[in-house]
Amino acid sequence: MYLGHRISVIIPAYNEEETIAEVVRDFKSHAAVDEVLVVDNNCRDATAERANAAGARVVRESAPGYGCALRCGLDASTGDWLVLVEADGSFRAHDLDKFLCYLPDANLVMGTRTTRQMVQQGANMPFHLRWGNVVAAKILEFLWYVPHEPRLTDVGCTYRAMTRDCWNFIRGGLTESGPAFSPEVMCETLRHGLRIIEIPVHYFNRAGGSSKHSKNFAAIARTALKMLRAIFRKRIESSVPRERRAEAARLVPDKG
Repeated sequence: MYLGHRISVIIPAYNEEETIAEVVRDFKSHAAVDEVLVVDNNCRDATAERANAAGARVVRESAPGYGCALRCGLDASTGDWLVLVEADGSFRAHDLDKFLCYLPDANLVMGTRTTRQMVQQGANMPFHLRWGNVVAAKILEFLWYVPHEPRLTDVGCTYRAMTRDCWNFIRGGLTESGPAFSPEVMCETLRHGLRIIEIPVHYFNRAGGSSKHSKNFAAIARTALKMLRAIFRKRIESSVPRERRAEAARLVPDKG
């Protein structure tokens, strides 16, 4: 619990038996966390069993894909504030305080892995991947610069936190099943006039397994194209109705 808000941590998982227990224990040890929920996205190993033994609540999503798993977890979670992380150990609970600190001022707090000084040696963020994320984020930033003026440097970072109200508002406009779900969430938040803040997070070498979307240059290129397609698709979609935007405006925290 944090400032009277129940905190849920949501972890999508596909064959992450090597790392899932330690990730669950790490986030469960944080004093503010009320629930750790692991989404078993068709795992063929002992991921679900090890997550459950470590104290997580496990739900299953049969539709394959990163976006499907996160959508399932967000829907199934019970928290007022929702935190997304990876199952591979690349993110740590000690950064969670930063998200909770900023969430009263925003509807969505995004992590960024592009601050070089916070990317640990061996982490999966080589030069081309880091700058690819920066370029895509700047395209997204430019397309929604007026009137929001967001400051964004990473479109692929899973580590993020949002309010339940934000999720409920943008949920109906999200259709991506794969990694493009990540920038799609950002775009849909901006389409509704909700507020995004980005903060740097530590990014560690994955403790086990291999990346599904950035294991080689070809995979990175495919993922980048899908993300850019999602960004441009969201930008040319019809505008959110005025009444809907007025309702969303009531969710934006007062700047004081």
